[in-house]
Amino acid sequence: MSDWDVEADDDEVGAVIRAVARQLKLWREAAGLTQAEFGAAIGYGEELVSSVERGRRIPRPEYLDRADEVLEAGGKVAAMKGDLAEIRYPKKVRDVKRLEAEAVEICSYNNSVIDGLLQTEEYARAVFNSRRPPFTEEELEQQVAARLARQEIVDGSAALPVFSFVQCESTLRRPYGGRMVMRKQLERLLQLGQLRNVDLQIMPLEREGNTGVDGPFRVLRLRDGTAVGYNEVQLVSRAITEPKLLQVLDIRCGAIRAQALTPQGSLAFIEKVLGETKT
Repeated sequence: MSDWDVEADDDEVGAVIRAVARQLKLWREAAGLTQAEFGAAIGYGEELVSSVERGRRIPRPEYLDRADEVLEAGGKVAAMKGDLAEIRYPKKVRDVKRLEAEAVEICSYNNSVIDGLLQTEEYARAVFNSRRPPFTEEELEQQVAARLARQEIVDGSAALPVFSFVQCESTLRRPYGGRMVMRKQLERLLQLGQLRNVDLQIMPLEREGNTGVDGPFRVLRLRDGTAVGYNEVQLVSRAITEPKLLQVLDIRCGAIRAQALTPQGSLAFIEKVLGETKT
């Protein structure tokens, strides 16, 4: 049972891990246990305990649970699971998740894949599996888990952001993972499209004009009245804050929504495509 490696170039991860490592070491020493004795008591090897206390490995939740029991910490050690919950995801994902948590409105256009906030687990896994060079199994699981964790903000609650998703028809017809995976994904879109805080629109391929020809992008309007654009292309993710560029994205967002089918018409369109997968 291995724990996560620390991202050496991630300052935020490093700071949290050092703090957790220091606390674990202090609790162990206060209990009068050597690293070998402590490792034997919680079911881990001395080498792993040493790596955790030096801040080279991120302890898994079950490591902290066992440590809390053995050290009789009364939940104080186990509580550090919350500090580690976010940093297990890549920095790019954490940054996007923070932006989304501050947003009151999120506008998204995608002509490549279904937006990550709308993806089923199977679809997300198929998309990540298509990447080259391929992810390792551990990296794949980390990417899928991170994507699913971001979806917590989409549940129809009035306190959560208003969403405007525009998907190109091509994303409904490209069968990542095969027909069954795509069918489940389409059913998921129909479900999310019924939420009060979600407008889901489809841009038909037959449209002569499509202002989204330059590719996927997002505009997030934040609680403090500011806005941030977000663009992800080959190997590069970029937050856009320059007012002139944000104005361009805002104009494009409005034009795309006007060119796409209405939310009601879009749900009917998705149902039509779903029916085609059953024939």
